[in-house]
Amino acid sequence: MAELQRLGFIGDDRLAGFRLLRLEVFNWGTFDGRVWTLHLNGQNALLTGEIGSGKSTLVDAVTTLLVPSQRIAYNKAAGADARERTLRSYVLGHYKSERNEVGGSAKPVALRDHNNYTVILGVFANAGYGKTVTLAQVFSMKDAQGQPGRFFAVCERELSIAVDFARFGPEMGALRKRLRGTDVELFDTFPPYGAWFRRRFGIDNEQALDLFHQTVSLKSVGNLTGFVRSHMLEPGDVAPRITALITHFDDLNRAHEAVLKAKQQVAMLAPLVADCNRYGELESAAKELRNCRDALRPWFAGIKLDLLHKRLAVLGDERIQHHTKIEGLEELRRAQRERERDLRGAIAANGGDRLDNIAAEIRRISEEQHRRRHKADIYNAFVRSLEMQPVEDEEAFLAQRRQAAVQLEKEAEKEASIQNDLNEAGVRLAQGRSEQDQLLVEIKSLQARRSNIDAKQIAMRSALCTALDLPAAAMPFAGELIQVREEERDWEGAIERMLHNFGCSLLVPDHRYAQVAEWVDQTPLKGRLVYFRVRESGRADLPELHSDSLVRKIAVKPDSAYYDWLER
Repeated sequence: MAELQRLGFIGDDRLAGFRLLRLEVFNWGTFDGRVWTLHLNGQNALLTGEIGSGKSTLVDAVTTLLVPSQRIAYNKAAGADARERTLRSYVLGHYKSERNEVGGSAKPVALRDHNNYTVILGVFANAGYGKTVTLAQVFSMKDAQGQPGRFFAVCERELSIAVDFARFGPEMGALRKRLRGTDVELFDTFPPYGAWFRRRFGIDNEQALDLFHQTVSLKSVGNLTGFVRSHMLEPGDVAPRITALITHFDDLNRAHEAVLKAKQQVAMLAPLVADCNRYGELESAAKELRNCRDALRPWFAGIKLDLLHKRLAVLGDERIQHHTKIEGLEELRRAQRERERDLRGAIAANGGDRLDNIAAEIRRISEEQHRRRHKADIYNAFVRSLEMQPVEDEEAFLAQRRQAAVQLEKEAEKEASIQNDLNEAGVRLAQGRSEQDQLLVEIKSLQARRSNIDAKQIAMRSALCTALDLPAAAMPFAGELIQVREEERDWEGAIERMLHNFGCSLLVPDHRYAQVAEWVDQTPLKGRLVYFRVRESGRADLPELHSDSLVRKIAVKPDSAYYDWLER
């Protein structure tokens, strides 16, 4: 046993192969409203129950997962007529028939309508190899009278209806999009789906699935020999087999001739084999020589390293000699510096300090002169920029300074006035930009919509439709459905002013009025919203109107659901 486990085989082969681990159905037949799960755990199971309790329904669910729909005879396990149950009856949940008292015809009664969807899912596991495969089919009705559409989902891991096939919204496309984002593969037809799971299950022949369909719904066998011949054996036509034998003989004869030809070719190619062997030997020798050549670089590097070590030793000796020489020169420099100090002391003792002080004073006065001249040049440049004449003495400088102070005061007052004008201009600019932004928003809003309804009214309707999950076309403004006739364009301005309040009124269908009123009462709109309740009623006789009446100058959108109400 341990040896089998070490080699990757199982010791107990009673659960070998893919076996049904779990079956789940949702809205399949009379299994309605929630996910129904049958846990088999790969074991044999006995399914019992009263007549009509759903045994054949579960068997048909397994059959639907594995057999093409055109080959399935539903409810065959119960011995029923082939037309008693169909894929459509399972998807809609037909559970009884009601007879029409007038015509006497029977009509099936369904648990669900075409707005629901159906899922059947089977999880198969191979305990011997630790493999798991999930097969699922999703059905939906496009309309109440048509046949159900479906798509197929497969995955090499466990899936479940409650986790992977639920809470995807009102559109089936959302479920497809979410599944494609995972490791789940989707198919629109049965052939690629069947090929996928037959390859995983190791089923080489489609006839095995036909035999499964016959045996899973088997109630009685009249002739066992005929059943085995029809469903378990290939057709036994002798003529094709004889033709195949003759063809096989010809193939063997050609194969024999090919063998003889191959032997001749082998004899002719024997020298080539020897040359190839020689080539291999030469290639090995060349490879060894290339390795030796590649080893030369490290060998020469080692020799160069030894030479560098010797050169470093020589340079070390030269470095010691130069240090000794430098120390001698440093000693000489110290002696000369002491001699220099002695000479300077002798010069100072004989009147040399006075000369140094005079030289330092001359340098200081020269620097001060240069600094003052530089400042005078800068001052004269400023004076000329103010259209004034440079001064030559102190009295003229002081007079010019008083004049500059008066001018500075005047310029300060002028600067304050200009700053005030600048601030006022900035305020006017900010106000103008604010008005421009408001006008641009209004222009963009008018360009985005086809009517002159105020953008605030459009925003309130958008919030209302979003809260009630409705399109904007379901609750139009009255102004979106009426327009001035082409021949009455001269009256357009007056008519728009006359009907402005009515045109901004929202038209609410009768069955949505309560929801709209509740939303309006509970929502702070920050504005006024007028809406009318549109009730369906017969076309009333309209009074005779004057030829110049306002009603005759406007037209109502003919394809609108509110046409009759607006006409009234």
